[in-house]
Amino acid sequence: MKMEMTELGPMKRALKIEVPADEVTQRFSRAYVELNRQVRIPGFRPGKAPLAILEKRYAKAIEEDVIRSLIPDYYDQAVKQAGISPVVVEIPPLDRVKIKKDSPFTFTATVEIKPKIELRDYKAPSPISLKPDKRSVADEQVDRALEVLREQQARLDAAPAGTALAEGDYAVVSLEGFLDGGPLDGTKKEGHLHKVGSKAALLGIEVDAHLLGKVEGSVIEIAQPYPASHPDLRVAGKTVQFRLSVTGVKHKQLPALDDEFAKDCGPYASIQELKDAVRGEMEKALKKDIEQSYKDTILSRLADTYHFDLPETLVERELDTIVRQKLQERHRSKDADPLPPADAEESRRIREEHREAANRRVKVGLILEAVAEKEGLSVSEADLNDEVARLASELRVPLADLVKMIQAGGQDSIEKLRTKILADQALDFVYRHAVIQG
Repeated sequence: MKMEMTELGPMKRALKIEVPADEVTQRFSRAYVELNRQVRIPGFRPGKAPLAILEKRYAKAIEEDVIRSLIPDYYDQAVKQAGISPVVVEIPPLDRVKIKKDSPFTFTATVEIKPKIELRDYKAPSPISLKPDKRSVADEQVDRALEVLREQQARLDAAPAGTALAEGDYAVVSLEGFLDGGPLDGTKKEGHLHKVGSKAALLGIEVDAHLLGKVEGSVIEIAQPYPASHPDLRVAGKTVQFRLSVTGVKHKQLPALDDEFAKDCGPYASIQELKDAVRGEMEKALKKDIEQSYKDTILSRLADTYHFDLPETLVERELDTIVRQKLQERHRSKDADPLPPADAEESRRIREEHREAANRRVKVGLILEAVAEKEGLSVSEADLNDEVARLASELRVPLADLVKMIQAGGQDSIEKLRTKILADQALDFVYRHAVIQG
């Protein structure tokens, strides 16, 4: 095989590949032998049709079959010989490629390649140096966490008769609207628990100011005017009289921080055991946060250390992912069903706004890929299974359902997951070999 590589740009190469004539001849011969077994030519026994007749009838189809078999084989050999890592390959259409039996076959593949990265300064003798993160779990943080638990275990008890409502108290209220002396359909709510001072509206009415100082049994009349442009024509331009009744006053009662409280929170024999458990969980979360902070610093250092051209195809793929994620977020925030069609202008705006982030993701991904290759890192089936199990737990979906979702995405989904795991392994490797000062 002969191969010539021509540089078309920083990230593009043209591979001119020549297949030897004897290999072309052999492929034609095998193709016609296989064809002879499959076709039935009148007047000839199976497999005994003359080659001349087969060539006359099936020459074009055989040429295309031979081309299809030759191009992948010799393209793979050419890539290895050139020592490049392709991102995307453009091979000319079959109708533009000519092949003849007993003659060399030449074709050109245009390849977008990954950059070669000369790794340095990520392990001994020149590891990445990190400033120490000296955060720790303070007693005050543990106390605040315990207060959250107290709030979760709090009871609402009826207040003594005659207790006036104040901010932080709870009122059991009923509300009903009246128009032209009669009840207005759709404006009745009974037995609603409202926290005074929460600024939460009830049927669109701000009730906090009306409740302050009131006692159980109080009835408040509220006149609520509506503009003429209001979409409900029944009330547009009119004033609705709302009747707010206080049917109960409740105080929040927090449990004491004692051993009984600890027992109510779980398998703890004493309040000290509960405090120790809370501190342990907080320290575990903090350790994870500090590790992630160190890794974020490492990623920034790697991005700043290496400078190379990025394959545009990878950047565009990353932008496609970002656009899809942003549109899905918009879909969830608007609670739209189904997902509205993407506006071309909005997609363009998202792409421009996030191009720098996409460039950084691709750059860091290529660096980590280079680290993984240099250090001989790999992803096993056990690694894949562990990551799927972790994702299922994180997303709170049944493991079997997540497996089906990944399988539905085909080999591409599995390869994306494998790439992510390999990048995580490479980042872990650099982190383990980093030096924390002090």
